[in-house]
Amino acid sequence: MTSILHSLGRTILAGFGLLVLVLLVFGSNADIGSLAWQTFVVRWLHVMFGVMWLGLLWYFNVVQIPSMPLIPDEQKPAISKVIAPRALLWFRYAALGTVITGLFVAGLQGYLHQAFTLQPAYRAIGLGMWIALFMAFNVWFIIWPNQKRALGMVLAEPPVKAASARRAMLVSRFNTILSIPMLYLMSAQSHGGL
Repeated sequence: MTSILHSLGRTILAGFGLLVLVLLVFGSNADIGSLAWQTFVVRWLHVMFGVMWLGLLWYFNVVQIPSMPLIPDEQKPAISKVIAPRALLWFRYAALGTVITGLFVAGLQGYLHQAFTLQPAYRAIGLGMWIALFMAFNVWFIIWPNQKRALGMVLAEPPVKAASARRAMLVSRFNTILSIPMLYLMSAQSHGGL
């Protein structure tokens, strides 16, 4: 068992294996291959990507950013050279995966146009989608370019690096604000909260 837990890849595969085991033991009413099943799988992936994206967003804002002033200068390269670049990689692609799978679900369910145009029956999910798209834009086109400068992945003078770090932090905080109504709106659509 410990060999599984010492490898991230094996750990994730074990999670999928456990899922298959649960489905085999307890059965599944799913008509595998049907549109309903495909939509469910894409929605499930959407939730998984979303959990990763927002989990990392909140990690950056609740753990990493507030902890940086407490870390001795000689230890900061461990964060800026190792942890932050990897976390930002997963952060960016989790945002992308969330958007792609969300749009795919809306397309499969046939409400993509109604949601984007904020039709009354899909207003909650539509507002949530617009907020999520804005957040993903921030991740890829504001936070990431500024983080590359701040972390030294792109050459920049110290004042530019400092300004970039501040800009990335402020936009990340703005995304944290946006994540609260976005999650509410996404949940409200199917549970009558709006």
